[in-house]
Amino acid sequence: MYLCSMNATILWVDDEIDLLQPYIIYLTGKNYRVLTASNGEDALDTLTDTVPDIVFLDENMPGMNGLETLQEIKRLHPEVPVVMITKSEEEHIMEQAIGEKIADYLIKPVNPSQILLCLKKHIHQQAIVTEQVQQNYRQEWSDISYMIDTATTIEEWQAVERALSKWDIELENSPMRSLIEDQRTQANAAFAKWIAKNYESWFAPITNHPIMSHDVMKHSVFPLLDKGEKVLLCVIDNFRYDQWKTIQPLLSEFYTVSSEEQYTSILPTATQYARNAIFSGLLPLQIQQMFPQYWVEEGDEETKNQYERELVQTLLDRYRRRESFNYWKVNESDFCERVIAQLKSVHTPLSIVVLNFIDMLSHSRTESKMMRELANDEAAYRSLTLSWFRHSPTYELLRRAAELGFTLVLTTDHGTTRVKNAVQIIADKNTNTNIRYKVGKALNCNSKNVFSIDQPKQVGLPCPNVSSSYAFCTGSDFFAYPNQFNYYAQYYRNTFQHGGISLEEMIIPLVVLKPKN
Repeated sequence: MYLCSMNATILWVDDEIDLLQPYIIYLTGKNYRVLTASNGEDALDTLTDTVPDIVFLDENMPGMNGLETLQEIKRLHPEVPVVMITKSEEEHIMEQAIGEKIADYLIKPVNPSQILLCLKKHIHQQAIVTEQVQQNYRQEWSDISYMIDTATTIEEWQAVERALSKWDIELENSPMRSLIEDQRTQANAAFAKWIAKNYESWFAPITNHPIMSHDVMKHSVFPLLDKGEKVLLCVIDNFRYDQWKTIQPLLSEFYTVSSEEQYTSILPTATQYARNAIFSGLLPLQIQQMFPQYWVEEGDEETKNQYERELVQTLLDRYRRRESFNYWKVNESDFCERVIAQLKSVHTPLSIVVLNFIDMLSHSRTESKMMRELANDEAAYRSLTLSWFRHSPTYELLRRAAELGFTLVLTTDHGTTRVKNAVQIIADKNTNTNIRYKVGKALNCNSKNVFSIDQPKQVGLPCPNVSSSYAFCTGSDFFAYPNQFNYYAQYYRNTFQHGGISLEEMIIPLVVLKPKN
């Protein structure tokens, strides 16, 4: 049970303060310090020397009344919660008090339990919630550890990621933060071993593989189009499951969640591979073989995702679907505002929008010292995501889509993870630059945590050369070359990267939302 501190100070202002001695004695017995004033002027004098944790304020007092006193209290100390206590139930008085941003409103006669509830709600709520959350996590810690130790299916790993994301969010300001970080490290180590054991089997000719990048359109978009629904597919680059849970409350204002799934990104968990697979409904090797004009090799100078619109059309053509569609890639706020303006006149059954802000945030955090300070851990990264979403045109875009009756399919191509440990790799000069995966000839890395694919074609990946192989970092590792190893180890440590194997990168949200109107 949470114990109140003697440092919690109450200022009680009432012209009949002498009649409130039983309350004062009761609160003193609960370890509160209670200051009193019989009028507004005395209350303001007290506030010049003392800043209480809360003020109980009588509305009906001679001289300076409660509402006038409230205005002065808010001018002096706007952060102090004020609870108005009154005999009146007149609506205009309540509205005026609420307009002045009171914390609560009590009607006389009040009883001690009401007062105590107000104190717990407005002074001690954060401490009580934190204590309860920590207690709940202690009770669930062993259950999550058991889930990690016994997970044998992708559905069980999805449950692990949901549980870890839940506690990541709830414990982000808790002293127990390090405990959930350790448990995620444990989970990612076990998940990487499981992927190494099972990933290649998903590409056998006859197999039940989980929903993967190349299945997204067939699994979530086509069935909605078949029902005659107007669909907006929103792909947020670099978007993790915990970031989805962070912005979900904002979307709940105008959407209801019809289905919330997680799907598995293909390897590498990089835009060139995963997002092209989403839009084409094909594995990267199939894109290279069937549509070589739309596949850009690792070493090419061209933008790796400049043919997304064309790949969507190839998918519709292969399935003999006659739907027309709109496609927008949004890199700037001004362009997003133009998309909003165009949305009203959209008459096609399918619209697709790609939002690159989260990916831009991740890269700018790597390159900018200031951004590293702003997003120095997962909690801050989620906070920046929420702030961006709340204040960006993206929020207005999705709100407007709901008003226009679009069913929203919200997903991503891959997630991202915070890297901490550099591992040396030796490769030739034609090897790609991504620090979470490498593709090239004669890759040499002695880390036991690296997952290698020596026959890329068996998992649907192109081979730049006959002897090319792929190497993937797992957990929080990242690659660095022996030349200037220490410099790059320091430069990239604690940055958010993608391309490798972790729950955050591979187990990602696939959500269908229906407009409330």
